[in-house]
Order: sequence, then C-alpha cells, then structure tokens
Amino acid sequence: MTNPSPWRATVLTLFPEMFPGPLGVSLAGRALAAGIWEIEARDIRASATDRHRSVDDTPAGGGPGMVLRADVLAAAIDAAEAGPDRPRLLMSPRGRPLTQTRVAELAKGPGPLIVCGRFEGVDQRVIDGRGLEEVSIGDYVLSGGEIAALALIDACVRLLPGVMGKEASGTEESFSDGLLEYPQYTRPQLFEGAPIPEILTSGDHAKVAAWRRAESEALTAARRPDLWAQIPAKPPNRAGRQKTPKNKTDG
Repeated sequence: MTNPSPWRATVLTLFPEMFPGPLGVSLAGRALAAGIWEIEARDIRASATDRHRSVDDTPAGGGPGMVLRADVLAAAIDAAEAGPDRPRLLMSPRGRPLTQTRVAELAKGPGPLIVCGRFEGVDQRVIDGRGLEEVSIGDYVLSGGEIAALALIDACVRLLPGVMGKEASGTEESFSDGLLEYPQYTRPQLFEGAPIPEILTSGDHAKVAAWRRAESEALTAARRPDLWAQIPAKPPNRAGRQKTPKNKTDG
C-alpha cells in the first residue's frame, strides 16, 4: 500500500548518476518500487549560465581549491521548487551531527531537499540566503556530500510506514532510546566453543528484556561515554542502590 503523498528526497548534486545507487536495492529499493518514497537527483550544472557550465570559482581571500558559486547553486535550489514545508539540508562536515532523533523528524515530514557540496565548500551567502541547515554524518571529510546524502536518506526511508518487515525492528536498535544496541545471537547454539547466553533461550521474556537493557547500558557506557552522559540517572531500586552508575554530569 502506498502513501497518499510519498516521502520525497530531492538531491542537488554534480553527479546525479550516483542516485539512487544503493538506495535502489534491499529495503529501500523495494519501498522505492512500491511508491512509498521517491527520489529526484538534479544536476547543479543545469543552472550554470556560461558555455563551460561553470559551477565553481577560486575562494575569496585566496587559498587552495574551489568554492561552489552562490548564484549557480541558488538558481539550482530555486529551480527545484521545494516548498517551505520541506527542510533544506546541506551535507557538510561542519554541520550539526545527524542523530536518530533528527532522522525520525525528517522521516515524519514530506522529505528534504539535500544539497551535496563539493570542492572546498559552498559560498556562505547561499547557505544564509536559502536557509540551508548544515548536517554532518561524522567527524571526517568525504570527497563530496553524495555519500552522506545516501546515508541520511537510507536512515529516513527505513523508518517510513510499510518499509520494515517488523515494526518493532525500528524501535529496538542502536540510538532508538539513546543507547547502543545489545549483542545479538542466532543458531547454531554452539559456535567455536562459544554458546548463546543461556538467558536468551530461557523463555523468560522479562529476564531477556532486563539482560538486553543491561548489555545496552554497559556497551554505551564503555564505548560511547558521550551518549551515556545524556542518559538520565535511574532512581534507586528497592534495595536502595542505583541500578546503573550516575552519569558524569551528575557530579
């Protein structure tokens, strides 16, 4: 069953042939074929006005590399005719880190317009003038924003109604409640001398849930102290002891 108004991703890029790319297979690909979502890749060069279809120029003030021109990119954004209800994103290493919370917000909306930067960046005047929200997928630099855009779109699409086979899958994963996901196991029961933890085959759903929660908390505290610091401290249990250690911010 398709949505009345499919979620739509409009991508502005110098390499439209990169889309849908991996989004055309697996869950996202099946959902795309079913009309649950749509993607439009638009070539920024189509808005260039000279015979060489130039889209960049040297940075003002000097320095290496080239910068995407404000007039060309602004024209490309305007030509896309994305309504005011659609977020305008710029994939950028200096942007705010993409979180699962922001992904869920984007998935609930009509779908974003995404600008994929290249070269040394984008003229600041088009960022300001067209209200672009800068988004980062990590503290590293890619050759362009296309791979980052693919990651963002994939994260959103899998949350759309009808995409995932089991609705619970989207609510029991890493970051869904601020924690990393617990370890997973499946058959065979014994692999290279290591068994599946006995509690997972006990049939006691309450104990399984408690074990998974404890494992998630332990992993998050060990591997992502930044996330762990944001988890509210739990109230004392009946024995008067904390079930989990206080966060660093609690003092």
